[in-house]
Amino acid sequence: MFKRVLIANRGEIALRILRACKLLGLETVGVYSKADTDALHLNYVDHKVCVGPPASGESYLNIRNIIGAAEISGADAVHPGYGFLAENEDFARACRENDLVFIGPSPEAMAMMGNKARARETMAAAGVPILPGITSQDLDESTALKVADDLGFPVLIKASLGGGGKGMRIVNDRQELIKALPLVKAEARHAFGSEEIYLEKFLRRARHVEIQVLGDLHGNVIHLNERECSIQRRNQKLVEEAPSPAVDAELRKRMGEAAVKGAASIGYGSAGTMEFLLDEEGNFYFMEFNARIQVEHPVTEMVTGIDLVVEQIKNAMGEPMSLKQEDVPLKGHAIECRITAEDFPRDFLPTPGVIEKWVPPGGPHVRVDTHCYHGYVVSPNYDSLLAKLIVHGSDRAEAMRIMRQALQECVIEGVSTLIPFHLRLLANPDFRAGSYHTRWVEQEMF
Repeated sequence: MFKRVLIANRGEIALRILRACKLLGLETVGVYSKADTDALHLNYVDHKVCVGPPASGESYLNIRNIIGAAEISGADAVHPGYGFLAENEDFARACRENDLVFIGPSPEAMAMMGNKARARETMAAAGVPILPGITSQDLDESTALKVADDLGFPVLIKASLGGGGKGMRIVNDRQELIKALPLVKAEARHAFGSEEIYLEKFLRRARHVEIQVLGDLHGNVIHLNERECSIQRRNQKLVEEAPSPAVDAELRKRMGEAAVKGAASIGYGSAGTMEFLLDEEGNFYFMEFNARIQVEHPVTEMVTGIDLVVEQIKNAMGEPMSLKQEDVPLKGHAIECRITAEDFPRDFLPTPGVIEKWVPPGGPHVRVDTHCYHGYVVSPNYDSLLAKLIVHGSDRAEAMRIMRQALQECVIEGVSTLIPFHLRLLANPDFRAGSYHTRWVEQEMF
């Protein structure tokens, strides 16, 4: 058991974790950089500690400073949220070494999934379908060309330690592959400190469908159905739905069972997400495993009624799973739109500044997860996410109607946002029909 949780994050996820802690009667510690002295969550935590200057590498990513903040504040557990140190095995291990409960997976499980090439091999050994390809610590040109010829173009080159859409390149022929190979290695070395890459078959019109899993410390793992995450730009998610318009009950069962099998094979004991690519024939393939709570977890909460962060914290306390697979419901349809400070007509240019007017939407079946308010300064130092607008309807058509109204009610002035993009998306006949894929936004909306 633990009594005081340090929230090692900022923004809307810090508030989300705070609320879950309060529901469980836990004290909270908020951390902040010198750029975040006006952060909303600091108004509600029991204790707060500054962890460094505005640069994230010197504050939110500084393991020594975060551990020190836990010691100063008397915290006995740490929740990393998503991003920053959430999937850093060294941080999870440092928490363990300093007698802090890390609310997330073990560093060993994190290490197995953190390297995408190793994760691919691990899931294949567990019987989870993977895309044809090759994993090699030193993928040279001749080997890559031979494998690509055997697979057939296009192929995808990916950094083994990559994430967030970085260290990825689609190649369509041999000449592109020859040029791309050293570029991806250089990008991987610069961004992740390792040139290790791998190559796999690229699916042209694939959908990105992920399965939410939940494990405890007693070997129990369940899944909470799927989320559709194919509305993306440059591999960054913009909109998520639950359930997926492309998944029926039989496919849901197969994907869920594969996700549980994969998570159980590494002894996974927290909230996590198994991400799959789904082709046009209904075949699914492992892409990666995110060993943390996801940005888009609210759509799963809306259709199941299950508080994922509360369950994650309870599991970290050592409590056995309170749910069985047959207890997981699936009610209605949920959609999440990410409202970021970006200018859609100007190629999604980030727009930091001061929010001069802030009027979030309301009404039945509307949820807004945000850290913003009138006068809030949107800093150029961090991610541009302002809010997550989530709605729930009895079916997908109703959810889209509720979302359109909520977007129209949402007033944000002082910075440009993606609200115009989301309204345009909701009016698109292909989106309304649920007929889209991971490249659809770039190919059809620009």
